[in-house]
Order: sequence, then C-alpha cells, then structure tokens
Amino acid sequence: MEDRTQQEQASPAVQKRVRDSFDQQGLMSHLGARLAHIGPGHVRIVLPARPEVSQQHGYVHAGATSAIADSAGGYAALTLFDGDFEVLTVEYKINLLAPAAGDHLEAVGTVLKPGRTLTVCQLEVHGVQADGGRKLVASGQQTLIRVNRPAS
Repeated sequence: MEDRTQQEQASPAVQKRVRDSFDQQGLMSHLGARLAHIGPGHVRIVLPARPEVSQQHGYVHAGATSAIADSAGGYAALTLFDGDFEVLTVEYKINLLAPAAGDHLEAVGTVLKPGRTLTVCQLEVHGVQADGGRKLVASGQQTLIRVNRPAS
C-alpha cells in the first residue's frame, strides 16, 4: 500500500509552477518523460521505454535513468519552496541495481530533509511492466541547493 504522502497532491499553484518548469526542460522533452504525480515533497516522473532511450542491450540507458531520477528529486524539493526560489542539484549518487527493463520507468523523488539552503532527497527508479509488475532498478540520494529565482 502506498504511503499517504505519495498520494497527496500539491496545491494547484505549486503543481502549475512545477509543470511550467518541467515543460521548459529540453532534456525531459527530448527523452519523452512526463510528470505523473506532484505532491508535497514527492514527485513521480514516467519515461516510456523506446529505442531512442536504449543502450546496446535494449535496456533503458543509465543516462536516461539517472536524468529522470535527478529531475524527480529536484521537483520534489521545489514543491516545498515558495515561488521566489528554485533548486539546483549539488550532487547525487545513484546505484544501478538491475537492468532498466519494462514498458516504462517510473522515477520517484522524495524529500528526506528540507533545509533553508540544502535539501536531501531519496531517489528510486522502478521498471514497470505492462501488467503492472514493478522492479527497483536504481536507488540513490541527492543534495540540492535552494537559489533565488532569476529576475525575468
């Protein structure tokens, strides 16, 4: 059963800010990734498995797997800050636990420790089969820094 925080929705204003930012990411668009859930301190990103994101053995490439994990954590942190701030990744560590196989990948970013300057997130990526079967393919941790939103 999913934790209640994984089902809770962020406010409409926060969801809009996250979606607007996500839509500006060329890499996520290029990969074909989409936001699946935006909750307070919790974001899920889905990436369909396609030849364009595969490596030579047919699995989803580690670079694509890592990219959606990084973005899921970053947006999870962003949900906890007001509109005057954005986040940048300071560092992340990811362990690739199994070949990234399935109908699609689902990256889950969860804030472990929010801070005024640094925020730490847990990252997980699951391979999801068409029948709903799930397998953890990557796990990691990330540190983000809160920065002032640039003047427009």
